[in-house]
Amino acid sequence: MCDEITEQENAVWLSRRAVALGASAVALTGCGSEPKAAEPSPEPAAPAKVDAPATKHRRVVVSTPDGEADGFFVTPSSGKHPGVLLWPDVAGLRGAYETMATRLAAAGYSVLAVNPYYRSSKGPILERFDAWRTEAGRAKIAPMREKLTPEAIARDGAAFVAWLDQQAEVDTARKVGTQGYCMSGPFTFRVAAAMPERVGAFASFHGGGLVTDAADSPHALLSKVKAAALVCIASNDHERDPKAEPALRKAAKEAGVEAEIEVYPANHGWCALDSPVYDEAQAERAWARLLATYEAHL
Repeated sequence: MCDEITEQENAVWLSRRAVALGASAVALTGCGSEPKAAEPSPEPAAPAKVDAPATKHRRVVVSTPDGEADGFFVTPSSGKHPGVLLWPDVAGLRGAYETMATRLAAAGYSVLAVNPYYRSSKGPILERFDAWRTEAGRAKIAPMREKLTPEAIARDGAAFVAWLDQQAEVDTARKVGTQGYCMSGPFTFRVAAAMPERVGAFASFHGGGLVTDAADSPHALLSKVKAAALVCIASNDHERDPKAEPALRKAAKEAGVEAEIEVYPANHGWCALDSPVYDEAQAERAWARLLATYEAHL
């Protein structure tokens, strides 16, 4: 879940991919010709321009019980639409997630992407995911992350959803959605449990720590939600903790929660645009499932 173990696994995977690319480059050279050097691994996709043609956005500040949280609010250019609370991964709110929020807004949603570390600093904390992979980046994030207790996330979620409901661009007759990535995958369970009458769907993409022994483990909260769940699990997370997926399925069934739970053939972090392991094909498949879930339940 965006920790040293996951990063070590992803580093091994990236190294193997580089070796495979090198082998392919050699194999493709003709007999008697000099082998060509393998192309370096491509850089993660750079965040695109923030505004899509049919959207508008603004920087916002949301009052919470713990202080003033900064965020990025993006909506279709006109009308009222279902609200969505988007939580970024461990590297925090940055251009990649603003681009992702804008794409969702262009699909017909009023999206609030938040800085989860607002208690410590205004965003962006880091400009790209790669910055978190450095020793300095992890050291910077670590004390900020410690403040994100389950109770703090529940308070934040309630405040953020209440803020969404006050915006002219949000259709309060429709349910709210919330989605999270990596570290914030569990956050969506907590928000749905904290506001069961308001949240209609929640989605976790390569979320970590969804099943623990704690009494307030995210999967244990399914008994408190009245929302549909989309849980997209990374293959290496599943390999490390194969009991999590069946535990999630069991908890959802017992709670009567409509849940789509799937292990994707992609590494932890595959949905983030600026992640080194971004997998466009699998990210698009997860994106399609997100839109289908929101269409059915918001």
